[in-house]
Amino acid sequence: MDGDAVVLSDVWKRFRNVVALRGISFRVRRSEIFGLVGPNGAGKTTTLRIISTLVKHDNGFVEVLGHRLPEGKSEVRRRISYLPEDAGLYHRLTGWENLLYFAMIYTEDVQEARKVAEFGATLTGLCRRDLGRRASEYSKGMARRVAIARTLMVKPDLVILDEPTSGLDVFSAYAIRGIIKNFVKKEGMTAIISSHNMLEVQSLCDRVALVNRGKIVAIGTPKELITRMKASDLEEAFIRMVGDSYE
Repeated sequence: MDGDAVVLSDVWKRFRNVVALRGISFRVRRSEIFGLVGPNGAGKTTTLRIISTLVKHDNGFVEVLGHRLPEGKSEVRRRISYLPEDAGLYHRLTGWENLLYFAMIYTEDVQEARKVAEFGATLTGLCRRDLGRRASEYSKGMARRVAIARTLMVKPDLVILDEPTSGLDVFSAYAIRGIIKNFVKKEGMTAIISSHNMLEVQSLCDRVALVNRGKIVAIGTPKELITRMKASDLEEAFIRMVGDSYE
């Protein structure tokens, strides 16, 4: 397991009468961008929340950065950064103040926190004037840029992004993808990205797990999966793999 940042083996999770995960197994290699792709309700977010230590699995084996969960969750939390789909900003604070606030969660040294926040400011791609505006005045795309930057600026060993471009216009989504791909690859981070946008994941990820109804349908590089199903893109490959099982 030396080359693996994340290992899941036969993981199950039930919420009352709903079985969210049905024996999911996969490995995420260190320094790769790994995608979880599938329709809404497939089990992607539940999987991310388990890896992020926010939800405890019912059965199976989960190891993150060399620590088995749930026992090692304290160590894991120090080394990961997780951005939920619905994560927002503090609207009364400026973009810069949001970055500084989150930087100070990671360090009590004010000067060090300012350095981290300054780095985050460069990642946003926003000008100083925009960063000086209250977050309540931001477009959804601007707010998401700041949220992505605050997740990456601490340079975690593992970054977990749930639907990072959900609801954004094409220009904002393109900018966010650029931030993720360029920075994560440059820093050699491990990243797990969940999305129902298969074309987006096809462009971002080294390997992809196709998820449907709490199960892994297939794992491989986007090119491998497309070739295997004789499809034109990942979306078509997924549809062909799932067949009539998805209604």
